[in-house]
Amino acid sequence: QVQLVESGGGLAQPGGSLRLSCAASGFTFSSYAMSWARQAPGKGLEWVSGIYSDGSDTYYADSVKGRFTISRDNAKNTLYLQMNSLKPEDTALYYCAKDLRWYPSYEYDYWGQGTQVTVSS
Repeated sequence: QVQLVESGGGLAQPGGSLRLSCAASGFTFSSYAMSWARQAPGKGLEWVSGIYSDGSDTYYADSVKGRFTISRDNAKNTLYLQMNSLKPEDTALYYCAKDLRWYPSYEYDYWGQGTQVTVSS
């Protein structure tokens, strides 16, 4: 069965960095685009970033552009999100999601359980 398991969340200071990972199993990881999304307390789900199945192109929400970097290692079936220059407004539960297609179509069929990121001094 498909599994997406996020890790790497935690507490960071403003201006700090964290690296999230999403370990995928149960499907051909290299055949599908992947995305990160987040949900802040009391707010709706926000798409953060997406990446093509082969990693050839990436997309970012304006709120994280220039600070976050999405990447993937298809040999390790793992998706990453490098988060730099963190802000308190980045505090959220971060999810990885499997796209329906090899390119980011923003339609997802599987989600991980999420990893909490808290940015506070």
